[in-house]
Amino acid sequence: MGSSYDGSTVAQNASTDDNISSEASEPPSDPAQKGFFGRLLSALTPTPEPSPDAQQAQAAAATATAGQLPGIANLRKLRVDDVAIPKVEIAAVPLDIGKDELVEVFRQQGFSRLPVYKGTLDHPQGLVLLKDMALQHGFGAGGRFSLKKLLRPILYAPPSMPLNVLLQKMQKERVHMALVIDEYGGVDGLVTIEDLIETVIGEIEDEHDEAEGALWKLEKPGVWLIQSTAPLDEVEAEIGQGLRIGEDDEDIDTLGGLVFLRTGRVPARGEIVPHESGVEFEIVDADPRRIKRLRLRLPEAATQAMTKSEG
Repeated sequence: MGSSYDGSTVAQNASTDDNISSEASEPPSDPAQKGFFGRLLSALTPTPEPSPDAQQAQAAAATATAGQLPGIANLRKLRVDDVAIPKVEIAAVPLDIGKDELVEVFRQQGFSRLPVYKGTLDHPQGLVLLKDMALQHGFGAGGRFSLKKLLRPILYAPPSMPLNVLLQKMQKERVHMALVIDEYGGVDGLVTIEDLIETVIGEIEDEHDEAEGALWKLEKPGVWLIQSTAPLDEVEAEIGQGLRIGEDDEDIDTLGGLVFLRTGRVPARGEIVPHESGVEFEIVDADPRRIKRLRLRLPEAATQAMTKSEG
């Protein structure tokens, strides 16, 4: 993937984008030609002007579901800390891990490379690649296992580094993962080359990603796996329960927007968000910019009523 991108291409595209931005400095006469932020501003300020609470609710829904639109300009506009996953979500292994335990971590996480640390994650030692592990100790190969001999270099980046600079550094060093280092030298997050490219071309699905298929799937009575972009009206009809409680909820169109409004931020994977109705939302998939999928659980009483009605 990385070989198809070079520094001259990034610089040329960025220069082209500067020209487009300067040509678009005059306000367009046709509303359809407005940029994303222009259309978003128009959507948030209809006539008559809505209340501040309604505007906040609309902005919350837009943030939770739309995220940052892809485009080459994002490489210049965004910084490393805009796309990095937080420290608490980093999957890493200690330097003294055994071979079987390392294989199990690779199996559970589904990643092709993992950071390796000594003592704590704030003392990184390098990267271990699944390919190196397989070639050296897989396919019936014997020999003494030494993780230290498998280590590859890892890049370090400050949170304020522009994405285009990090991308060029990754290309030059031929390293596809970087740790974000804070002002005290500790690890603050992690970013991969895939994260950078997704800001340009959008979400990348590979063979290890679960197919999302329909907007929701009933896992068992009272429990649904739902995409955050599912229309809230349709979700309410599916579960047989209303989720709009206050006036602010009337301006929310998607389930992800409703959850975002309750937290005031993008919740982390695994986080449980309660709802006033007794419904619980478990964040199944999310990144620092948007919610992707949720697990909705009805209250126990509602689940029992559903089970009886089906029986």
